Amino acid sequence: MSFIADLHIHSHLSRATSPENRLDILSAWAHIKGIQVLASGDFSHPEWYSEIRENLVEAEPGLYKIKNPKQISLGNHLKADTGKTRFILCVEISSIYKKNNRVYKNHNLVFAPDLVSAAKINAKLAAIGNIESDGRPILGLDARHLLEIILEISEQAYLVPAHIWTPWFSLLGSKSGFNSVEECFEDLTSHIFALETGLSSDPDMNWMVSSLDRYSLISNSDSHSPEKLGREANLFNCPMDYFSLFKALKTKQGFSGTIEFFPEEGKYHFDGHRKCHVMLHPEETKKHHSLCPVCGKELTIGVMNRVWEIADRKKPEKPNPSGDFHHLIPLKEVAAETLGISIQSKKTGEEYGRLISQYGSEFNVLHHLPETEFEHDSNPLLKEAIHRMREGNVIKEPGYDGEYGIIKIFREKERENLLGQGNLFSGLMGPKTKAPVKSRPVKKELNEPRPVSVPAGREWNQEQKLAVENEDPALIITAGPGTGKTWTMTKKIASLVLKKNKSPESILAITFTNRAVNEMKTRLQGLLGKKADSLTVCTIHRLCLSILEDSASSKQMIVDGEERMAIMHYLFPDLSSSAIQSVIGEISLSDKMAFSHTQNKPQESETGTLIKRYKSYLNENNLLDLDSLIF
Repeated sequence: MSFIADLHIHSHLSRATSPENRLDILSAWAHIKGIQVLASGDFSHPEWYSEIRENLVEAEPGLYKIKNPKQISLGNHLKADTGKTRFILCVEISSIYKKNNRVYKNHNLVFAPDLVSAAKINAKLAAIGNIESDGRPILGLDARHLLEIILEISEQAYLVPAHIWTPWFSLLGSKSGFNSVEECFEDLTSHIFALETGLSSDPDMNWMVSSLDRYSLISNSDSHSPEKLGREANLFNCPMDYFSLFKALKTKQGFSGTIEFFPEEGKYHFDGHRKCHVMLHPEETKKHHSLCPVCGKELTIGVMNRVWEIADRKKPEKPNPSGDFHHLIPLKEVAAETLGISIQSKKTGEEYGRLISQYGSEFNVLHHLPETEFEHDSNPLLKEAIHRMREGNVIKEPGYDGEYGIIKIFREKERENLLGQGNLFSGLMGPKTKAPVKSRPVKKELNEPRPVSVPAGREWNQEQKLAVENEDPALIITAGPGTGKTWTMTKKIASLVLKKNKSPESILAITFTNRAVNEMKTRLQGLLGKKADSLTVCTIHRLCLSILEDSASSKQMIVDGEERMAIMHYLFPDLSSSAIQSVIGEISLSDKMAFSHTQNKPQESETGTLIKRYKSYLNENNLLDLDSLIF
């Protein structure tokens, strides 16, 4: 039978996930999307494992369903039966470990054929590190050793490397990966038969690397909220059970292909530096020697560049056998574009609900139904939008350095022109409104600097004039909200540059909100022209982060909260999570005391010994602790 599977999601117990990520709601949304098999996500978390055990019952071999199904409402007149979806037991494991004198960070998906096997895996992982703090546990565990543990527990438990090209936390990524699957899994490589390609790549890109030909390339949503389910998914044509599904992936017989993002929409498709709003094609990156042309710091090398680096083919060569793939845009985004309104608007939600009610599931609309079905739809642009999406005739602005790309169907003003072409179009869609366009800050060619002037409708008061013209080396202005502090600060900077001939590079302006930063930058560009590009205007938080980045050498990495916990569990596997948190608190306290020079050094103790061991590990591996650097 034919079915769609999304094999990588998270529960509400993973960090940065929706509280709606619960079994019944996930099951209902999967039905709305048209997904028949959905990963459980996070089975290693004790609380989520208990929810799975209490609320699911085995349906087909190795697949589970809601024990007591019901129909629930999801808003916008959407209703779904929670008993239609099948769950497959899965968890994503984050590994941070040292190998060959280098620190590696990668993520892997682990699948279990039954609850007993899942419980055994959980017991093994709990003996290694903390599996309670996050639905996606972070362990100081070599990926090869993780695979070995899985194989020892069950021959029918499997490991699939996750989002293999992402710069951070991946198998082949530019920042944290190996150069081949074999380097990571060594003698156990033969047990790897599938790879998850991630949002920023598609099969065409992977088919440029001949060493990946033998693997089934799967795609999943990695969803952190129910509405994101199925943004990428897998197509199967085999019996719908755990064992047949993995047989299809092993043999490529019965695995029909994938549903994909346009890879340009992924957060790491191109190279770039988000801080400087720099996005570069790999060829441009070479010209700049992988350094940001604005600030000179190292660029985040994206997926396309990394694929090209490893590729041994000049163009994709589809392996035989291999499934097909289809680029789709989420239906809610399609609806928003056809209406010319924001995806967050109430009207977009209502239109999405109407389409689901009228045509069935989201994948039915996007993928299955012939385009002729939409000829008489009340939304006159729906058929054209679906056609363009399926043909790949879309406008693409690639993502970079953690910034999602932008995929649009209609060009600016094209929607209005299309609506005006047919006598049936006019009036059907309501007032013509311009679709809001998601945009990134870009450097524009500005006019030459002009003298400082008072904005229309605003007059200087005496205090503001004194502040702008004051030449003392230090000046404090005390004023309440809405009194023009940001405006005065902007005028002061412009006066320093234009009247006092101060170098823009020598000026640092700090404020507390991004909104104030953007306001100041906009005004300064109008006042100073191209000279404004050389000013440093940022929030205090961005300044601190820049100082940290500058303090770290090219061979050093900054350790944050997640990595600190992982290292602690790796170094001290016998310590409980609460004990580790106590040690981390003492680290921060000892650093503050040492920095202030007002306290005696802490006495030698068991905790002090642990702190020394932790700091020694950081020094040995060229790591910097974020909390130790910020007091």
